Amino acid sequence: MLKILVIEDDQFLGNAYNLKLSKAGFEVKVAKDGNEGLTELSSFVPDIILLDLIMPDMDGFAFLEAKKQTVHSDIPVIVASNLGQKEDFETAKKLGAVDFIIKSDVSLEEIIGKINQHLSR
Repeated sequence: MLKILVIEDDQFLGNAYNLKLSKAGFEVKVAKDGNEGLTELSSFVPDIILLDLIMPDMDGFAFLEAKKQTVHSDIPVIVASNLGQKEDFETAKKLGAVDFIIKSDVSLEEIIGKINQHLSR
């Protein structure tokens, strides 16, 4: 079973991702911010990470920077954010994100499609 780490501070959205991704056949862990996401990586090694950018404590950009310094630097990250500025997209890509989704523009099914595309499922 493929594993996904969702890093999302919105509890409702985190629960929705968890439910939908679990039904799609993934083993899912949800972290509420970048710090919790890094902690999860010590015991849960996902195949892919779905990452929000705007979060308390450690935002998504800081998480991407910190992840580059870990043994998990090669895990692909899809950013799912409501930030849609070109600079945000470029910064996320420079920090290692493989894709950038504007949450308000896509359905959960489309997000699962992007995840499967990057995992070649």
